[in-house]
Amino acid sequence: MECVFGLVGNGFAIVVADSSAVHSILVHKSNEDKIMLLDSHKLIAASGEPGDRVQFTEYIQKNVALYQFRNGIPLTTAAAANFTRGELATALRKNPYSVNILLAGYDKETGPELYYIDYIATLHKLEKGAFGYGSYFSLSMMDRHYHSGMSVEDAIDLVDKCIKEIRSRLVVAPPNFVIKIVDKDGAREYAWRESVKDTPVPSA
Repeated sequence: MECVFGLVGNGFAIVVADSSAVHSILVHKSNEDKIMLLDSHKLIAASGEPGDRVQFTEYIQKNVALYQFRNGIPLTTAAAANFTRGELATALRKNPYSVNILLAGYDKETGPELYYIDYIATLHKLEKGAFGYGSYFSLSMMDRHYHSGMSVEDAIDLVDKCIKEIRSRLVVAPPNFVIKIVDKDGAREYAWRESVKDTPVPSA
C-alpha cells in the first residue's frame, strides 16, 4: 500500500513518501526512507518492488554523480529525468524494473520542477503527481486545494491534508511519512509524520 506524491510551489518542490517496508502481510519496518538525494538540488522518490526500487535509484544516483565528476557540471533536472526515463526504457526490453518515480529538482535557470516517470518509461512534467494506492486520495485532495505559486506553509498544510485523508480512507494505510523539499538552498529533509515508531530491540 505504497504512497508517493509531490507538488511544485513558489520556488520549491516537495516530495512525500510513506516509510513502510512491507512484504505480503508482514510489515518489516516503518522508517524506510524512499526518497533519495540524487545530488545537492535533486530528489528522487520511488515506489515499487523493494529490490528494484533500491537498486535502480542507487544506479541513477551514481550515474548522475559520475556525469558531474566527468564533465564538471551537474545534470539539469530535465536532463536527469530524461536519463532516468531512458534507462527504464532500455531495461523495459530486457529485464524491466517494477519502479515508479517522482523526480524533483531546482535549477537556477528554470526553478523548481517535478517529473513523473512510471515503470513503462512514461515521462511527464507535472505541477502535482502521485503513485500508489494513496494516489486515489492525494490526487483528489490536490485537485481540490492545489494552486500554482503556493507558499511552503500552504504546501505543507496540503501535504498534511493528503496524509490525513490517506490514513482515514485507505484500508491498510501506512502510518509514517517522510517529507523532503528542494529549493534554491538545496535538497533536504523537511519533516516526518509518524503515528508509529519502531521499538528498539533489546540486546541479548
